[in-house]
Amino acid sequence: MMKNTTYTARALQRAGRWDLALEVLEPEAAALRAEILTDAFWWRLEGAAEAEDAVAALREADPAKAAFLDAQLAYTRTLFGVDARPDDADRARAGFTTAASDRELAPWAAFWLGVVAELLEKDPAAAAEHYRRALAGAGGDPLLESYAIRHLGGQALEGGDPAGLDSLRRSYHLRASLGARPQTAAAAATLADRLPDGPEARDLRQIAQATARELGLRWLME
Repeated sequence: MMKNTTYTARALQRAGRWDLALEVLEPEAAALRAEILTDAFWWRLEGAAEAEDAVAALREADPAKAAFLDAQLAYTRTLFGVDARPDDADRARAGFTTAASDRELAPWAAFWLGVVAELLEKDPAAAAEHYRRALAGAGGDPLLESYAIRHLGGQALEGGDPAGLDSLRRSYHLRASLGARPQTAAAAATLADRLPDGPEARDLRQIAQATARELGLRWLME
């Protein structure tokens, strides 16, 4: 059974309250601390040095998790141009590939390899294959499902298939049901951009912007 402090920290992380999540962690929860710091860097684009130190401290005890989180940091830096390094794209790809050989991490690693293929390598076909693999492994993980179908839905719409909009709606609803506030805000913004201009799209944009301002989701505010 998950410790109360771990449960609380994960709930706070999903709510976008990363600082509070870190405060309730016990000292031995090094892996979760590194995960929360990495997640916070993705959304707030700050705290990179602390996240890197936490990930580096995991390398001996849990090399697969360390590679996975290090890849996320590298991907974030290069995607948003935040202190990006020349080898960040290669570092992200290599780290997610390493994580893909770990049974527990493999479904999420497949998703991240998908975004690397789609957004960094501009290879939508390869990305779709990774997203489908992530979705196939997402049983019991509705958050991962929400990520995979959001990207598959976007690709469907790009290909002229209006059914992709249903995937974007489901992604939004899944994230909201989990209390994943940053992810729900991002899904609201994505869905709004795909809807015709009207009350629903405007409401979704307002929801996304209000959440982004409250939680400090920098790239979602821009």
